[in-house]
Amino acid sequence: MAGRESDVILSRLLSLHPKVIDLGLDRTYEMLECLGNPQDKLPPVVHLAGTNGKGSTQAMLRAVLEVAGYKVHAYTSPHLVKFHERIRLAGELISEDALQDLLTYCEEANENKPITFFEITTAAAFKAFADTPGDIVLLETGLGGRLDSTNVVDNPAVTILTPISMDHTQFLGDTISAIAGEKAAIQKPSAISVVGPQPDAAMEKIEDVARDKAVQMSRFGAEWSITDTGEGLRFVSSAATLDLPYSNLPGEHQVTNAGQAVAAILALRDQGFDISDDQIREGLVNVEWPARLQRLKSGPILDELGSNFDVWLDGGHNAAAGITLAKQAETWKAEDDRPLHIVFGMLNTKAAGDFLRPLAPYITKAHAIRIPGEENSLTAEEASAFAKEQGIDCLAKETVEAAISDLPKGNEARLLICGSLYFAGIILADNS
Repeated sequence: MAGRESDVILSRLLSLHPKVIDLGLDRTYEMLECLGNPQDKLPPVVHLAGTNGKGSTQAMLRAVLEVAGYKVHAYTSPHLVKFHERIRLAGELISEDALQDLLTYCEEANENKPITFFEITTAAAFKAFADTPGDIVLLETGLGGRLDSTNVVDNPAVTILTPISMDHTQFLGDTISAIAGEKAAIQKPSAISVVGPQPDAAMEKIEDVARDKAVQMSRFGAEWSITDTGEGLRFVSSAATLDLPYSNLPGEHQVTNAGQAVAAILALRDQGFDISDDQIREGLVNVEWPARLQRLKSGPILDELGSNFDVWLDGGHNAAAGITLAKQAETWKAEDDRPLHIVFGMLNTKAAGDFLRPLAPYITKAHAIRIPGEENSLTAEEASAFAKEQGIDCLAKETVEAAISDLPKGNEARLLICGSLYFAGIILADNS
């Protein structure tokens, strides 16, 4: 990352952070006003919120739309290796020169006033989307929904609510219903609301918000369903019955994400987007989304471990992600009897025990590390203590390299590197 001028500008923007974190949209609207209100000059918008699956669902949507010939803008966070990943313009990551110019413009327009990093960079993304010709914007929330800086688009075409679980409780509330109420606020009367599978309390709150706003809903288990047939996926709704291939993203949870994407595509079809069934199939087969059960194929970790290890990377970090990974571990166990090792690092803002608990029965040995360069990381000793509380045999190691060196090299095994998207990004920077 050293040597990029955009990183220097981003560091300056971080220093503008208000002394007190107060969620709200006032600073975002003020910044957007300085930029000419680009949020009002966008092509049709698909707005995504939820706890798990936003990124994968967005990636599937983008893959299908691009196969169909559309120029897709996309916004996501956090990034894995470089900030440019957050802003995709007409199918391509924003270039370094364009990002430098964009950030400099926004920094000067802000005139050194207090603003959070996410607020000013989200405003920058809106300006980039408004200034670059495109057919559609895929817009992912950062935190929550009601007071998220992305929630300034008055008339989106589609909203998507992916599965909701406990996360960011210090900001969004300490119950599923409260968190769902915050995320459900992205629903708008102009937009069909695609809703993935939810806990009962979350679905009730989402339906209450939709009813109050007179929002048309497209819910998993009601207006649409998707199942694994053993040979592929079957999507069923009143508009279509589609037999689909498995997506290119592994894991049982990606079945649901595919369903959310297809339901959104059908909603866009109703609004004039020309997308064929075959283009949906091709998009699912071709989709890529790093650090979501991604199998590593090269790099120093594989060089160290050799061909005996299958190495997987996942950025999941909450209880729901732990359950998802446990289901995958169960699948691996059914395939063969290879031991499963994990190397993990986690932020101290996440419930490490809740993440590790579902995985515990499948883990042969764990190694805990502190996420390099991340001040909010659990120490290796703290992370290891959480693992031991779940009955996991775990060692604390100072570095990733030390953890990898300690793994047994003789027999076939699997390694899962997990616990944080920040950690996943560090791994991906050297292991693609």
